[in-house]
Amino acid sequence: MSSQRVSLEEWEPRTRVGRLVKEGKITSIDEIFKRNLPILEPEIVDMLLPDLDHEVIDVTIVQKMTDAGRITRYRAVVVVGNHDGYVGLGKGKARQFRFAIEKALRNAKLNITPVRRGCGSWECSCGEPHSVPFTVKGKSGSVEIILKPAPKGTGLVAGEVAKKVLRMAGIRDVWTFTRGETRTSYNFARATYLALRATYKFVTPLDWQRT
Repeated sequence: MSSQRVSLEEWEPRTRVGRLVKEGKITSIDEIFKRNLPILEPEIVDMLLPDLDHEVIDVTIVQKMTDAGRITRYRAVVVVGNHDGYVGLGKGKARQFRFAIEKALRNAKLNITPVRRGCGSWECSCGEPHSVPFTVKGKSGSVEIILKPAPKGTGLVAGEVAKKVLRMAGIRDVWTFTRGETRTSYNFARATYLALRATYKFVTPLDWQRT
């Protein structure tokens, strides 16, 4: 039995949503988003998305001057996803490298979001969920990114940081346009994350008819 499974069995939920998940009254992450319920405990994501994967995007050393002197800490940026329509991004700071990663991972799980995928390219129109269904934008700091539907086989035409976020969400083909200081890894990753989140927030007239 894995250590994660043991920790989940010992988990004592502190929120109503957590208790509903632990009691088995909520069995799907989709249900949480359909009911617009808040995710305030990372264990909720651990239980409902057990196949969640993660990747460290960036780790930097930051320093802060205090009365006691200079304090050095690690700042980590982590992306999580199931490669099938869910992605999250988080960052964390700590004096030890491992704790910074753990904080970032926890924060990323709390920021998990569904991603609507499809085939919005007029060149392809295969109907499979391999790209974004329509053009979306994301902005963080000075970085702005535009994701455009691409035909199957195009691949991820994007910077390396954006590729990591897109892969975690299950996007295999996309055109991108970026501007701003993309060397800032966190802003680049967050802009991509926000663009993917916009695919779920955008509702078409057809969706209104179905609800």
